[in-house]
Amino acid sequence: MKLQIQEQNLRFRIDENELATLLSEEVLVNTLRLPNGEPFVQSLSLVKTETAALETRELNWCLNLPKAMVEAYVERLPCRDALTFTFNNINSMPLRVQFEVDVRDSVKKRGRNRKSP
Repeated sequence: MKLQIQEQNLRFRIDENELATLLSEEVLVNTLRLPNGEPFVQSLSLVKTETAALETRELNWCLNLPKAMVEAYVERLPCRDALTFTFNNINSMPLRVQFEVDVRDSVKKRGRNRKSP
């Protein structure tokens, strides 16, 4: 799992193997050990809801993704698109969160998208 943070944008990018783990309804976890030994944990999970949710507790972030939306996204792979969610907050600009599967890895595993001309 790769995590990119820039201003009010947060991007989660996974490969096909990680996608298989996520689709098997396991929680996908990435842990970064900080210099003080504290773990910074990022995780992805599928939930049976219509909207995404980002749960943050100190250094533990979990993006809960709508299962049906992710399954529909998987049907379009490989693609360069991401699932994008916007979370409004009271004190500042909205947070834009993206979830995507690495397109190069998808092409290797799935071949080129035959639906495109």
